[in-house]
Amino acid sequence: MSEKASVIFMGTPEFAVPTLVKLNEEFGVKAVVTVPDKPQGRGKKQLPSPVKQKAAELSIPILQPDSLKDIDFVDKIKELTPDIIVVVAFRILPREVFSLAKLGTFNIHASLLPRYRGAAPINRAIIEGEKYTGLTSFLLDDKVDTGNILLQKKIEIPEGSTAGDLHDLMMPLSADMAVETCKMLLSGNFRTTMQDDSLACPAPKLFAENCRIDWNLPAERIVNFIHGTSPTPGAWTIWNGKRLKILRAELYKGSALSEPGSFSIEDDKFIIQCETGSINATEIQPQDKKSMKTADFVRGYRGETNGIL
Repeated sequence: MSEKASVIFMGTPEFAVPTLVKLNEEFGVKAVVTVPDKPQGRGKKQLPSPVKQKAAELSIPILQPDSLKDIDFVDKIKELTPDIIVVVAFRILPREVFSLAKLGTFNIHASLLPRYRGAAPINRAIIEGEKYTGLTSFLLDDKVDTGNILLQKKIEIPEGSTAGDLHDLMMPLSADMAVETCKMLLSGNFRTTMQDDSLACPAPKLFAENCRIDWNLPAERIVNFIHGTSPTPGAWTIWNGKRLKILRAELYKGSALSEPGSFSIEDDKFIIQCETGSINATEIQPQDKKSMKTADFVRGYRGETNGIL
């Protein structure tokens, strides 16, 4: 264990778990704050967040407030006298909480701030066709994702990456950055950088109803959209009256089809015409079925091989 420090960790999804583990190894996390258990699946069984599951495995005390402004919750954080509060993929903290950390409360955000402020920075970077993205640790402020920057790390986005691929690539890097940022705060030997708001762009949360593919767009933009929404919520189109998700695709160099949205299933390919150019959907998920490689789907397909989506 590294330098003695009182560290509280706040997070929810799988992305935050490696950071919790590494902080606990380095400093010994004093408490974990996560969301209340939520009903999930067909049985609507109350299930804990991935962060809660890991905290329980590590025997770390867990707090699950319904409201982050609840007086009892705020008092519990005061009693823990944190030196540092680390936030990864959690809710918006009110000042009465983030101001309680003696040395500071910081967040790890999955973009090169001020670009892609918001809930879906990984998705938006791919949707917009970025070649690079990164991670930023910054001190919390009253406005979301606007605080002074502590550290940044630039990352090349591997060609053909989906949001899920990039998510997995960034998880361990986030953990390393959190430990490095804590050590900076403990040493007192650091400078912060103000964000340039003129360079900011939003990364709002994605919803399934907004992920229908517009075939009247260029093929490259559609591939980026497919990869940026994969695996969830997933880009989709309507085929044979049902929703078809396309989870991976590539630009197709063959002959053009008749109009945007027209498709051809041939050999092991599912080719779809766009406004300019066409794509080959390489991984799909038909409604009410599991995702599959298109080549596997085509081998068992007996329907129409040409038509329009």
